[in-house]
Amino acid sequence: MDIETYTRALAATAVPDTPRTLGGEKAVKRVRQEKDGLHIDLAFGFPYGSIKAALAANIQTALSAAGCTEPLHLHLSADILTHKVRPGVATIKGVKNIIAVASGKGGVGKSTTTANLAAAMARMGARVGVLDADLYGPSQPTMLGVQDRKPDQQNKKLIPVEAAGGIQVMSIGFLVDTDQAVVWRGPMVSQALQQLMFQSEWDDVDYLFIDLPPGTGDIQLTLSQKIPVTGAVVVTTPQDIALIDARKAVDMFGKVNIPILGVLENMSVHICSNCGHAEAVFGAEGGKNLAARLNVPLLGQLPLTLAVREAMDSGTALQLLENHPAIAKTYTDAAFQIALAISDKGRDYSKAFPKIVVE
Repeated sequence: MDIETYTRALAATAVPDTPRTLGGEKAVKRVRQEKDGLHIDLAFGFPYGSIKAALAANIQTALSAAGCTEPLHLHLSADILTHKVRPGVATIKGVKNIIAVASGKGGVGKSTTTANLAAAMARMGARVGVLDADLYGPSQPTMLGVQDRKPDQQNKKLIPVEAAGGIQVMSIGFLVDTDQAVVWRGPMVSQALQQLMFQSEWDDVDYLFIDLPPGTGDIQLTLSQKIPVTGAVVVTTPQDIALIDARKAVDMFGKVNIPILGVLENMSVHICSNCGHAEAVFGAEGGKNLAARLNVPLLGQLPLTLAVREAMDSGTALQLLENHPAIAKTYTDAAFQIALAISDKGRDYSKAFPKIVVE
């Protein structure tokens, strides 16, 4: 048995669903022989739950080709780090990475996308939070099935409500009468967003998804100036009108130096629940063409289906992904691409340096 040969074979092994290798990711930490077989320690900078089975198959194939006949024992771990944000914006205690989910106009499925991306990321093994920043129309409590709950308070901090899958949720919908309109001017809205963000006791969240209101107004400006956003996802439909506004959202993030992690096209086709026929009722390939024009990744093309609508109304995002494999794959692939893009960013070392005060 040649540990060095096996280590080289592991380094060249492909990471499933990516053009990457274990060596390129520096994932191989230790290879050792024990009485019961070959033990392999792997560590990733992203959640690996969605690729675990395929990765094991790739490793088995690679090591068999290298002459290994020992039983294999894989020990996988994820070390998700806090990554760099814009200079001058401090990170938030208990939150490693923040993903803003935005749209240029309303009605394109941004909140639905936020809830399902969060559920997909949680299923992959990450610790996930959702901040509902759509203060005029908070919908995340309903979509994540916690609309009847209230956050606890501890040491003058709000404790986010825990939804299925361990998703931590904070929303203005927990704190106001949802039947009453929120009639606030811009400064009040900005202050409310900051309080929800900074006065919540987030518990070691790897990825915090922020569901933004549509457009490019006060909340988006506050987000860019005060909150350490790692990157943004722009949701659109293939419709020309939605694409015009989506370009504005992308342009806004560019102006405030928030990187775009990708474009996600929602309602790409309507799938008939009776016969399964797919029809592009809002046009075809609009999101794909937008992503190509802006030179940003296309994270996925999501169909308009009855199952998604029913799951959002009933607050069963996790069950949706468990019961509908095709829908689950689209959201999981998108969440995995987001995690990969974030893992490629430089690490944040701001907390490693002491705060210097000049008197």
